[in-house]
Amino acid sequence: MFIVEKEPKSIAAESYRTLRTNIQYSSFDKEYRVIVVTSSEPGEGKSTTAGNLALSIAQDNKKVILIDCDLRKPSIHKKFKISNLVGLSDVIVGKEELTKVVHRYNKNLVILTSGKIPPNPSEMLSSKTMSNLLESLKETFDYIILDTPPVQAVTDSQILSTKSDGTILVVRAERTKKESVQNAVNLLKKVNANIIGTVLNGVDGSRNKYYYYYGEK
Repeated sequence: MFIVEKEPKSIAAESYRTLRTNIQYSSFDKEYRVIVVTSSEPGEGKSTTAGNLALSIAQDNKKVILIDCDLRKPSIHKKFKISNLVGLSDVIVGKEELTKVVHRYNKNLVILTSGKIPPNPSEMLSSKTMSNLLESLKETFDYIILDTPPVQAVTDSQILSTKSDGTILVVRAERTKKESVQNAVNLLKKVNANIIGTVLNGVDGSRNKYYYYYGEK
């Protein structure tokens, strides 16, 4: 269960609502509709952040699709307790139709799991088919949240950041080294990714765990 559902009045849940508001109002010229969520290293909570963010936006009566773009170590299906027999990879290669593989979580949130782990994740994510899929999804959904692999592990998140409106970098408090974060930011900037903010995840407060967001211009 995600914190925005399990403990909607908690500091963490409120911080996700703040993150949602910042995303919705931080751009004057262009809406941030396709959003990449990534981290510098594994284990920083990017998938949990992506799930909470998607749920929070859906609670604001926006139509959201959360896509597990981590085609190497997918986890969204585990967190939402849904099947991953088919998903994104199967749609990209044309084996399945999108409408038949998505999972409707609630009235406003739809989830597309990763599907079968392919031998060529980077090539699939950089394909024209993937770009066309994102464009077609914009016709149905207000927001498209992409859970992607860690920046320093593979190039997948860099690839997807070029197809998105904004990228959020998740950092785990008291664990992620400053150099690691700087390296991740540099790798994203190399492909002209629009880094719209950072989520500091897992800070221990005296009463609760909370999440802190700040925008990066």
